[in-house]
Formats: sequence, structure tokens, C-alpha cells
Amino acid sequence: MATMENQLGARHIQNFSEAASLEKHWGYVDRAVPCTNDPGSCAYLDQVYGSHDRTMVYSGIFWAIVAAVLFLWTIGRRVFPSPRADEVLTGPIDNERLANTTGKHSRIRRTAASLIRRYLLPDSVRSIFGRTTRLQVLILTVLAGYLLIFSFVGLTYQTWITPIKNNPGLYNTRTTLGPWSDRVGVFAYALTPLSVMLSSRESILSLLTGLPYQSFNFLHQWLGYIIVIQGSLHTIGWTIVEVRLYQPQPKTAQEWIAQLYIIWGVVAQGLLLLLFALSTPWGIRLTGYEFFRKAHYVLAMVYIGACWGHWVNLQCFMIPGLAIWALDRGIRLSRSAFIHYQYMPNGSMGFKAAHASLTHFPDAEHGDVIRLDFSHLQDPWKVGQHFYLCFAECSIWQSHPFTPLNLPKVQDGLVSHSYILRAKKGETKKVAALARKKLAAAPSATTPLILSGSYGESIVKHLTPDVNVLCVAGGTGITYVLPVLLSLVEQPEVKDRKIQLVWAIRKKDDTRWIEKELDTIRKAAKAHKIEVHIYVTREASNKDLSISDDISEKNNAAVKEVGLTSTISSVNEVRSNSNLDVQKIGGHGFDRHPDLNKLVKEFVEGTVRGSTTVYASGPGGMISDLRSIVASCNSGAKVWQGNERYDVKLVCDDRLEW
Repeated sequence: MATMENQLGARHIQNFSEAASLEKHWGYVDRAVPCTNDPGSCAYLDQVYGSHDRTMVYSGIFWAIVAAVLFLWTIGRRVFPSPRADEVLTGPIDNERLANTTGKHSRIRRTAASLIRRYLLPDSVRSIFGRTTRLQVLILTVLAGYLLIFSFVGLTYQTWITPIKNNPGLYNTRTTLGPWSDRVGVFAYALTPLSVMLSSRESILSLLTGLPYQSFNFLHQWLGYIIVIQGSLHTIGWTIVEVRLYQPQPKTAQEWIAQLYIIWGVVAQGLLLLLFALSTPWGIRLTGYEFFRKAHYVLAMVYIGACWGHWVNLQCFMIPGLAIWALDRGIRLSRSAFIHYQYMPNGSMGFKAAHASLTHFPDAEHGDVIRLDFSHLQDPWKVGQHFYLCFAECSIWQSHPFTPLNLPKVQDGLVSHSYILRAKKGETKKVAALARKKLAAAPSATTPLILSGSYGESIVKHLTPDVNVLCVAGGTGITYVLPVLLSLVEQPEVKDRKIQLVWAIRKKDDTRWIEKELDTIRKAAKAHKIEVHIYVTREASNKDLSISDDISEKNNAAVKEVGLTSTISSVNEVRSNSNLDVQKIGGHGFDRHPDLNKLVKEFVEGTVRGSTTVYASGPGGMISDLRSIVASCNSGAKVWQGNERYDVKLVCDDRLEW
């Protein structure tokens, strides 16, 4: 503290040796009182310390608002919970029981939710914010508005011309620029722990709100941009003060830049700009996503350390940021350790990787697809959750999120996992090459995996029997919606419930990725009134094909090609009951996608009773289209009148956009 006071003494023209006492100011150096300088300098010091005290109050108010919102949200989830699917009695659901179930729902809550989706679900200014809902942008606007307003409130905009001791004829120009630069700098410090919290995979915010951690990525990204702007303005402001407004020059500027706390400030600003550059789309494309992710973790913590070195008095904001980061990393490592700490073949306990069998689906044009199947001793996850998979034979330093396409069933203490991934660039391309090599050597080849998870929230927790279900998927996005359908076919039949799958794929052969699961759905299609529509977007045909006909054309040799052990007989058994069809809507050399606007609205209009939930996963453009379509299907006025058909919810996998 004494060192900091000596460094700032000349800048703030305080004489600590003549001070009768020191006045404490939280987050700043102590003030020497009474002020023994000239009246202008004393008035300037009043502005500096008064402005800083108000800045700390504004920062406290900001955090109090954040805490209050989280508290009210947490309490509201428990006092006014949404109906849970597991609270509905099992067994056949008749109209009377269904009416009793839906009668418990709050009409006010449904109406408010429908209104919010109607106006705040679509994307907002995509050219600036990307594929982000209006609700997220509204929250960002409120946050940015608070920071903008209170960056200027409570400051006296004035100029003081003060003499310089031992330099007759020279004067310092002291303005509100200094206190204002301090304010935006303090705000940048105050936002740092929130930014770290928003980026955490082991998210405290998810625990409190029930929202998956990836929902906070947009706010983390833009909060980072705000911190970059604040840090840059703080640096520019004090550079102008010390290089232009203070005299004599260049002596004052040289002495200022040589101080240790200023050197740390320069380091912090440099790291902040580097973090910003690497997080832009151009930076990620140039260096690769994995480099960006790892560099982001490390540079962010070094930045916090540099901020601590720059202004130790504000460690109250740096310590929580470091603690949240360390807690997140520690829990991640612990979860991976616990899920793999099992009995070894020799009877001892140790770290045991999961070994996944490989199935290779060649696709030279769009990238090979690999299916992974394995069983592991662990607790079952929830439908919609995902795991981070590390392919140990490729690199132990990289892991990627994948959603299991199967239900989490326990058998003999083991839980089965099934995943599909498309080889693009980087790690997935290495995995595909590894699979080709190992399968060429041994048809029953496996590869070791290290799991971390599960992450996310259950997406069927509130899927009560009165809710109609429309699943929309593009390509490998089928893994997100498929478990929803598989869970429905294991539940009792519900009269008048409508269930449908719309899956867009490039080639009809892509259905072989999930042949066994499609067979399960096909067998239950008649009883549960499930319709499956598969659209082939890059192959032309003069007629529509059923899945049964299509697979029959492939014969047993085609099945053997991808390493599957199933046969065609199960398909033929249910041909007469099949509600599945394949429509080739594309052509060679061009794409033609299904008309989602028509499909979704026809589905909603065709429901007999109850609300609708649309589950979706696929390319970003598809998700953006569905947001607008689902928003247009909502009507708060009609829901208030008791027409639940216009209460349409969208549940989508937004990890694809980050």
C-alpha cells in the first residue's frame, strides 16, 4: 500500500508526510487529509475521490441487481414450478385425467410465455449479434444501458489549471477525464467475475436458473467486448492526461510509463486486446477453435493477474474471478476422474478409459461419419444432456461435446452410449482417419475414450402427456432429438397426442447411421401415432420411398460395408405398419431443403388438444428459421382464451453456434 501511495503521490499532488491523518477509500489509495495544496488541486482531489466512491457504489448496485434477479428466479422456480413429466401418473391417459393434468397449469404463466416467444424468440440483427434471440439481445441492452448511464452520472465536468511546484510558469490541466477513465476502468474490473461465471461449464448460473451453461455464451462474449471497450477507454484517457495535459513533457510521461503499476496495466491491456483478436471469427478461423479455447483459458487468467498487479486495491473483483475459474476447472477434472475410477482387470482400482466400437460410414464429398458404441459403469444421464469426449489415441488435450443418441438405460450396472460424428477438420478428421485405419486391420476395432459430463439439462423434464411433439433435425443433429422420440415410445399411449419427426439428410444412405433406432420407432409408430418424414436434399428421384423399400435396395452387402451386424428382416416385419417415408427433394449439384414454415404450421394446426414443443438441432440457418416460425405460431391472446394450440415452445441445441 505504501508503494502504491508513493507512486500516486506525484500524480495526485498529495503530500503524505504532512498529512494529519489518512482517509480510507475502498478500492483506492488512502487520501491525505487535510489537503495542503492549492485550491484547484484540492478541488480536483475532491472530484477524484468522490467519483471513485460513487463508482464503487454503482458497482455494488449492479451486483446487487444481478444477485436479486438470480434470487427471485431461483425462488420462482420452486414456488411456481412448471409441471414435471415424472409427476404425471403412469398408465393409459384418458381425456378426464388429461384434463385434470392440464388444469393445474397457470394460464397466466402460459400466456406470458407465449407472448415472450412471439416477440422475443426470433433472431435480432443477425449481421451484428449473429444467430441470437431478441431476448438475449434485450438482456444485453439493459446491461449495457446501465453501464453507459452510470459511466457519466455523478461526475462534475470541470477543468482546473493548477501550478506545478518547482516549475514556475508551467501548469497542469486537470479535468474530469481522469476520474471518468478511472470509473470505466473500475467497471471493467467489476464485470470480470461475471464474465468468468458466464463462461463456466460447471455453471453456478445453471444451478440457480435451470438453464444450460451454453445459454450464457452470448452474454459472455458480448460482456467481453464491453470490457475491451472499457479497458481501452481507460488506457486512452489516462494516456491523454499523462502525455498531453500534465507538464513538463516528456519528463512526466516517461516517469509515468516507468512505474510498475503502469507496466502491469500495459500488460493487462495488451492481453485484453489479444483475447479479443483471438475470439473474433477471423481469429478462430486463422488459429483453429481448439487453440482459441485453450489460449482463452490461459490468457484470461494471466489477464486477471495483470489486473491485480495494476491495481491491487480492486482485488475484491479479481479474487472471485480466479476462484470461479479454479472451481470450474477443478470440478471438470474431478468429474472425469470419478467417472473413470473403476475396477481394473487385475482387481485393483484405477483409471479406466471407455472403449468404443467403431462403425464407419464413408462419404468422400461431405465428410465421413463415425458411429461410436460402448457401455460404461456410471450413473445414467438425462435426455438432452451431452458429454465431452476425448479421443485418447488422437490427443489427450482436446475434447468435444457430443449428445448420446440413445436412452440412458442401466443394464448390469452398465450404461450404454451411442454417438455419431461427421469428420470435418481438426480432431474429427483425425478420428475418421483413425477409424478407417483400425477397421481395416480388425472389423471389431475399438478406441479408448475419456468422458467428462454429463452437462446440460433434461429436455423432457416438462414434457407432460398433453404436449404434442415435433422433432426437427438436420444431418447429425438427429442425435439431439432422437432420444426424445425413443423416450416417448416407452411411455403409455396418449389419445389425441401428435408426434412427428422431420429429418433432413444429404443422402438416403445416411439413414443407416441410426438404423436400429429408426426400427424401434417404426415398430411403435402405429400405436403412438408417430409420423417420420425424411428429406434427402442432395439426391433426385421420381418417386417417394419408404424406409423399408430404401433399405431393401441396399441388400445385405451394403449392411456389411459399414460393419453393422443387424439384418434386413426386422425392417420387412414392420413394413405394413410403417409411418416412415423418404422424400428425395434435392438434386445432384444443388440443395433443396424442406419447407419448415409449412411443416411446422401444418403440424400445429393439426393438433387436437394441448400445446406443442418443437425440438430442433441442425445448421444455424435452420435454427434461425425455426425461431421465427415458432414465434409466429404463438398467440398470447388465444392462449389466454384457453386455446393451448398457440402455446408453442422451441427447445434447440444451441451449442452448434459457439
